[in-house]
Amino acid sequence: MAGNTLDVVTSAWINVVTSIVILLAFAVLKNQPMNARVYFPKWFLELHKRSAGSAGGFDPASRTTNPIGRFLNLNVKSYAHVMDWIWTTLRMPEMELIEHAGLDSAVLLRVFLLGFAMGSCRLKMFAPMLVWGCFVLIPINKTDNELMSYQKSNPNFAYSTVDMMSIANVHDKSKRLWAHLLAAYMYTAWTCLMLFKEYEQVESLRFKFLAAQKRRPDQFTILVRQVPRVGQIKVSQQIENFFKENHSEHYITHQVVYDANYLSLLVEDKEKCLDTIEYLQKQQGGSQSSQCPTTRKGFLRIVGEKVNSIDFYTSKYNRLIEEIKTVQCHILSSEKFVMKAGFVSFNSRWGAAVCAQTQQSKDSTCWLTDWAPEARDVCWDNLSIPYMALNSRRLLVGFLIFFIAFFFMIPITFVQSLANLDALDKNFHFLKPLIDQSFIRSVLQGFLPGLSLNLSLHFLPQLMMFLSKFEGRVSYSKIMRSAATKYFIVMVVNVFFGNVIVGSVFVQLKQYINSPIRVPKAFGSSIPMKSTFFITYIMVDGWSTVAAEALRLGAFMWYHLQNMVIVKTERDRNNAMAFSTLQYNAVLPKLGLYFLLGLVYSVISPLILPFIIVFYAFGYIIYRNQVINVYVPKFESSAAFWPLAHRFIIVALLITHITLIGLFSIKRSAASTPLLLPLPVLTLFFHWYCTDRYGPAFDQYPLQEARAKDNLERTLEPNLDVRSFLERAYLHPAIKAALAEDTVALDASGIYNLLGNRITEASSRPAQSSQRSNVDNKQYEQTCIVSIDSQSTSTM
Repeated sequence: MAGNTLDVVTSAWINVVTSIVILLAFAVLKNQPMNARVYFPKWFLELHKRSAGSAGGFDPASRTTNPIGRFLNLNVKSYAHVMDWIWTTLRMPEMELIEHAGLDSAVLLRVFLLGFAMGSCRLKMFAPMLVWGCFVLIPINKTDNELMSYQKSNPNFAYSTVDMMSIANVHDKSKRLWAHLLAAYMYTAWTCLMLFKEYEQVESLRFKFLAAQKRRPDQFTILVRQVPRVGQIKVSQQIENFFKENHSEHYITHQVVYDANYLSLLVEDKEKCLDTIEYLQKQQGGSQSSQCPTTRKGFLRIVGEKVNSIDFYTSKYNRLIEEIKTVQCHILSSEKFVMKAGFVSFNSRWGAAVCAQTQQSKDSTCWLTDWAPEARDVCWDNLSIPYMALNSRRLLVGFLIFFIAFFFMIPITFVQSLANLDALDKNFHFLKPLIDQSFIRSVLQGFLPGLSLNLSLHFLPQLMMFLSKFEGRVSYSKIMRSAATKYFIVMVVNVFFGNVIVGSVFVQLKQYINSPIRVPKAFGSSIPMKSTFFITYIMVDGWSTVAAEALRLGAFMWYHLQNMVIVKTERDRNNAMAFSTLQYNAVLPKLGLYFLLGLVYSVISPLILPFIIVFYAFGYIIYRNQVINVYVPKFESSAAFWPLAHRFIIVALLITHITLIGLFSIKRSAASTPLLLPLPVLTLFFHWYCTDRYGPAFDQYPLQEARAKDNLERTLEPNLDVRSFLERAYLHPAIKAALAEDTVALDASGIYNLLGNRITEASSRPAQSSQRSNVDNKQYEQTCIVSIDSQSTSTM
């Protein structure tokens, strides 16, 4: 009986020690100047190194007097305060955090806050549940003896102390189950209250954030799709005619969508070629007269004639420039590269809001309008997908997700079966002497199953992102939200249901097929006994893995590897900097899964709650530090993913209610089971109310707010030229890059001059200048601009 309890204690000891060691290593490494670009890349990007010190960082610029001090922190006294980063991270006010990192990051941290308490005035979901569970449910469970009685009739049956504190230790038909019924209602009411208040506060934050936002092109721009073909009139002219006629007071310009994916590849190859030339120049020593490295012209540069490397890549660069010009002019002059879509800009936010949020035609399949994503949020590759192909793509992905969700149980069960001690003893005989030792058995039983499950799921977020992008969504924020939903489904099916029902799938599958009615009973009987496994899983995935998030070991090793092998200039070092973006598609489903485990087991086995509360508190601190110092937002959706987080918690509540109904029916509590039936219905009504009450605020922009923002802007900037601000904001990045200054053919000396300009850039981000030194290239650019802005109405 003590075996499983010892497993939990051993797992807790291992994960606590591991987490502390990781945090200490992080605290020491981040305090070294040579690691500043790994642990504070965001501050370098924003050119605020001095601010990094105020956020718990280390300013390497203050250590330049000693050569060693440029790399290592020689101030011994500073190591006594290496853990002060926790308090400095927590001290940043929420509004300052929103200004610094964006509303998306701040709202994600609020989701972490939902899981634990921050002071007596900010009680969140699980803290009050823990109080009721410790003082009411656990004593009620512990003082019964159902498991002991069952063991007497089944000598092979084993249970742990954790099981004795769960509902599994309560006798069937016992009056003690009324306490659990009351807990189910109280927990549901408390969760709904917290969700309602949070929805209200996030909505308020969203409106304040939108009102305080600086002027951006997406505030004035809509995306129109399914532009109908009328005769031989071009798409661009169709868009202009339609919006001049129907939105004449507000329409000012538009930009059609081009299929420029091939051009993007050429531009990318050109940049790589120029980077190679820069590296070769530095390798040569910066002098044209020095001996230049050579390369081979053949396959993979390993066979063929040897040639001068700089001359070879200069020639390749010039060929790419010519091809880019040819392809670009072909795209701009040929209607076959124009999609039936465009970005339409208006002279006011009010005009854009009216157009984006209304039906434009009596034919609901034409002139489909929606808000344009933020320019950096646009997934340009997906804009080239025909609109009518989207449904078939999403149907195909739906079948794939169904297949992954249910058939992924097989490899997960197989991996976990290998982690079982009996399987290890059977398949790896040489491990038997180790496995027979009680401490080793506890380590393996308490740590290995959770670790194997965590590793099995490791690649799924990237797979879900790939599938969501394949669906054809036009913005990265929507792709991430779609991927998060898919990942949550797979995790719920495999981590929760898979471990509860399919604990020994290969043995039980036949009897489940022969008698499907036994599945709910098996589910209700096994779920209380699985609390030990989920506790160990939370410690592995929620403690050690979160601590590793702060250490950034992969980014640390990759940056220093590049520093030793590739980096020659300060620009190289900036390019090697370990930038990363907050992966909502991986973090949100994990939070949803822990809400599910917490809500289900808060009634069944309340001992799990302290472990979940530690996860939310620990995760809040770690991710707050990462948001402040590390993560560089790829987009800003103004908390558009909050309804998704709300939906995850609602799903967790519904699964909790269904689980309890099944469990009470197994306990043959005929009097109390029917009283649980209203809970899922009430929860659904609550969800529908919140969706109707607050949901529109996350999809639409109120006209009143848009008008107020426009009036304020006209008062402050009466001479604002909105057209010049918008006319090229949504031009395809590949076409913009093709118009940049380095799309000119150069000889070797020209390459040296161009690289000299690139090396002296002050910003961490490579800037693109609008100036050109070549008269012919200026004429070429002017021709392209005319092609973009003044497409004729001639026939195709």
